[in-house]
Amino acid sequence: MSECLTGFRVARNELERFMLAVLARAGADEASASAVTHALVTASRMGTDSHGLRLLPHYVQALQGGRISGSPSMRFERRLPATGYLDAGNGFGHLAGYTAMRHAADMAEEVGMGAVAVGHSSHFGAAGCYALAAAERGLIGLALCNSDPFVLLHGGMHPFHGTNPIAFAAPVADSPPYLLDMATSSIPWNRVQQYGAIGRELPDQVAADDEGRVTRTPAEVAALLPLGGADFGFKGAGLGGMVEVLSSTLAGMANGFRLLPMGGPDMSTPRGVGHFFLALKPDAFALGDVYPARMHDYLDDLRAQPGRGGARVLAPGDREWACQAHRDAEGIPLDSANQAAYGELAERLDVAPLRRLRSAGQC
Repeated sequence: MSECLTGFRVARNELERFMLAVLARAGADEASASAVTHALVTASRMGTDSHGLRLLPHYVQALQGGRISGSPSMRFERRLPATGYLDAGNGFGHLAGYTAMRHAADMAEEVGMGAVAVGHSSHFGAAGCYALAAAERGLIGLALCNSDPFVLLHGGMHPFHGTNPIAFAAPVADSPPYLLDMATSSIPWNRVQQYGAIGRELPDQVAADDEGRVTRTPAEVAALLPLGGADFGFKGAGLGGMVEVLSSTLAGMANGFRLLPMGGPDMSTPRGVGHFFLALKPDAFALGDVYPARMHDYLDDLRAQPGRGGARVLAPGDREWACQAHRDAEGIPLDSANQAAYGELAERLDVAPLRRLRSAGQC
């Protein structure tokens, strides 16, 4: 969540210090700990706490249970000039994501585009982290991932697709990238857990109980609604299926309906999650170096549009970059549930606890 619900804040480097230490004590090698930390801190800096710092205790549990290998033997095979496959060795999805996008970006810089399917992976946090990694190299990036079933089909009673995120990032000259990171469900499952932890009611048309009826009470939620809600969920269900085909199916992994649940109880068996990454070199398409100017024109026109009720129209990424600037300056907030979870990790793994930055008000 982007809202600051607590005065407990920590500096970015302090959060990084704690995560690296915890992951190392739990059995992650340097590359894995670094990738997980970078992804979680990136997400929380941008206000996506549901896919940021909140996930650390779960990853520690999966690592210590044996579900995730802390020292994976990843293998990359370049199949054609612009395609490849990465066997992630049942390691952290974050390491697989950054590694696969690096290979995709290398191919894009060489031949104009690069696409990598990833198999034998695990949950990778916020998909936007990997699309952003391409944009930081001046490339357009796309990242997709399947997950275990949380989301109803349109008109269905039981979960079938995962939240199956789509992340897209495009470089913008002299500005932060254009960044879209969205679940194909109305909200991510982590949002339900986060709202439940702080006793907050869900928005309407985002979740359902075990009878397929819309509910706003986190404790009653048995499934999420696809993007579009009860009336127009065929759109989100269709997008979720597209992600499934490009991630699990293309990588030869089981589809999300057949995956072990992310939340357990089996924390020893690898899940076999699939990902897909695409990188495009902008000047490999239209003649001349037209992309930078046209991208600026597009965003200038978009942001100049009048907002309803005096609201400001934002481009994808604008909210995230504003939140990142604020949190870099004022610290990253931890709600009461995360404070307790991080305190337990510090005690159990003998790691110095987080040092509070200072008391602060609302964002």
